[in-house]
Amino acid sequence: MDRFYNHPGDVVRQVLASTASSAAVDVAAPASGMRILARSDLDRAQVAVLSGDGAGHEPSHAGFVGRGMLSAAIFGEIFASPSVAAVLAAIRHCTGRGGSLLIVKNYTGDRLNFGLAAEQARSEGLDVRMCIVADDIALPDSARPRGIAGTVRVHKYAGYLASQGRALDEVATRTQAFADRLLSLGLSLASCTLPGHTPEPRGAELGLGIHNERGARAIRPRDANSAVEMVLTPLLEHADLRYGPGAPVIAMLNDLGGCSTQELAVLADEVLNRIGPSRVALMVRPASLMTSLDMHGFSVTLLPAETEYLDALRAPVEPLAWPGTYVPREPGVFEVALDAADRIAPGAQDTAVAVKIERVARTLLDAEKILDAFDARIGDGDAGSTFATGARAVQARLQRDALSTGEPARLCDELGRVLAHAMGGSSGVLLSILFTATGTALAAGRDWPAALNEGIARMRHYGGAGPGDRTMLDALIPAVQALPRGFVEAARAARKGADLTATMTRAGAGRASYVPEHALAGAIDPGAEAVARAFEALAAVSD
Repeated sequence: MDRFYNHPGDVVRQVLASTASSAAVDVAAPASGMRILARSDLDRAQVAVLSGDGAGHEPSHAGFVGRGMLSAAIFGEIFASPSVAAVLAAIRHCTGRGGSLLIVKNYTGDRLNFGLAAEQARSEGLDVRMCIVADDIALPDSARPRGIAGTVRVHKYAGYLASQGRALDEVATRTQAFADRLLSLGLSLASCTLPGHTPEPRGAELGLGIHNERGARAIRPRDANSAVEMVLTPLLEHADLRYGPGAPVIAMLNDLGGCSTQELAVLADEVLNRIGPSRVALMVRPASLMTSLDMHGFSVTLLPAETEYLDALRAPVEPLAWPGTYVPREPGVFEVALDAADRIAPGAQDTAVAVKIERVARTLLDAEKILDAFDARIGDGDAGSTFATGARAVQARLQRDALSTGEPARLCDELGRVLAHAMGGSSGVLLSILFTATGTALAAGRDWPAALNEGIARMRHYGGAGPGDRTMLDALIPAVQALPRGFVEAARAARKGADLTATMTRAGAGRASYVPEHALAGAIDPGAEAVARAFEALAAVSD
């Protein structure tokens, strides 16, 4: 089992049932074979706004049925157009003297099925119009651009006009003009997985459709910044031609289904930074709007920031899947009160000590991926990046001579503060405790081994771990015990202690304590490994 589905044939039925049980919408009788959701409070004196497609685009279109948006949504199987009979049944159910507007994405199946249903409805005396959405710019030479995520904005605009009681002719004409001004482009890192199918291995693509079609071209984005650049460069070129150079826009960032909340926030920041907050008059809150099942990708849609469009998109609506809008602003910044010690000039400098610290920092930076890999076996895979963050912070202080390398007690206190500030997770806190307590002991006249032992005692007191608990202490304690014999012996002891953690199948503290025994076998604790590498670095420039 790789996905939380039952039988593939039950997916659409269950999606509609779930939606109908949580919102003011009704579902077509299952015995009819029609997959339709409609508002429970239809006002047939107003224009009914209908849309639909195959399932797999959730929350579209089911999530946008409700006051202020769609009157009904019609569904086919996954990525398959709904049948003519289903579309006609929805038209009959929703259409009164206000008539109906069908919002259709520019795919052949959708145009044919919705179009034939509209013709049959007209033959029955029902007033029906159709709006075609073709917002995708991925294939500029195509005579029939696809309709993708911009369709959701068309739902919002048409629903806004209909809720104002405007006549069908006006709603249809203005909605088509609105749809014709939309510009969208998508990018994915991987294709989606259909229920009951084996995933198709595909790499990153630009300009893909929403039905798992291949993109316009294969790409290799190096990070979020370059991915957003690949999408926005052609989009903004089109916007300048269509709306005027530098014209304000309304932007929408759509998750195609597989982006985490964190990824979506990073992408939104990149979109705003690249377009420029001053040019984005309004932004739809980043969300999953028109997805392609679990596709790991995103799309961006632009629209000129005309007053009526701003008013329509800001208007409150009933469907909870509509995320709302906001006006971007430059983030407010406030000054942070620094610790008094951070405002005091550093003390005496010792070049030899600085060299040792730099060597340890560089060693931990070089080990980042290895430590992350060790941690991935027993935790969340971020131990290397955590130690690297601390190392970079220490390096930065060294580079501006902001550490008292010639005053051991003060140096330890400064290192404790740096790590507490910059290094996340329990490792950062524990190392901060170690250095802070060691500095206090040095200031009281203890030598280095004795002071470090006092620091270790405070680590054990607050962290609750001890020897044999499969933590960094398993390398640190033997290293400090061997320290009177020099750094080479300390490094050997630390390495032996770190390697020994691979034989420990029970952890007494940390995330590893929640991991089953079989997963711990043969896995070196990443904290202990980091300590061993740090002492090996010290040995290389000492003794």
